Amino acid sequence: MKGKVLFISGIDTNIGKTYATGILARALAEKGKTVITQKMIQTGCTEVSEDIEMHRQLQNIPFTEEDKAGLTCPYIFTYPCSPHMAAECDGRTIDLATITEATRKLQEKYEYVLLEGAGGLMVPNDFNSLTIDYVKEQNYPVLLVTSGKLGSINHTLLSLFACKQYGVEVKALVYNLYPETDKLIADNTMEYLTQYLEKEFPGTVFICLPEYATLISTN
Repeated sequence: MKGKVLFISGIDTNIGKTYATGILARALAEKGKTVITQKMIQTGCTEVSEDIEMHRQLQNIPFTEEDKAGLTCPYIFTYPCSPHMAAECDGRTIDLATITEATRKLQEKYEYVLLEGAGGLMVPNDFNSLTIDYVKEQNYPVLLVTSGKLGSINHTLLSLFACKQYGVEVKALVYNLYPETDKLIADNTMEYLTQYLEKEFPGTVFICLPEYATLISTN
């Protein structure tokens, strides 16, 4: 039986996807699950994915054989920008089938594959495909990472609306508390988003990092 893929996306870049992915992977492992993280596309790096490196640090494990084989990050580009531009800068192209095949190989060994995207859901992989197109095509449930910083409500609702329009399941909304922001805004944002989920996405779990235990019982 193949492992379950959970796609980790965010409402924006630098919102805490990498932190969330590593922490949730560690939590699953602590519950006795076999879990591996994967980065769909890494930009701004050479040779080694800095996000995979951060995952392993958060999991308190060394690089895996799958890391060394390149399965956990099939594409690494040097320029720190959107994947479509980074590929162009390096004179390369992105074949999404390569990513899919790498994920399938990981599914054969692990119960969970936490696949972290690059940036948000509407980030282009090339001039013909957005990240959300790929997520829909693969039928991956999404864990959407947000935070309490100013502007998060707008960005979160837009991302949730996009998922609804595309028919993508939002398994959980992950509320990242770090780094700390204005407490009044953060508390109000959390209150608003939890109430919004109850009304508009009643099946979606609200996870407040690092209080991640509620995800573990989700199949």
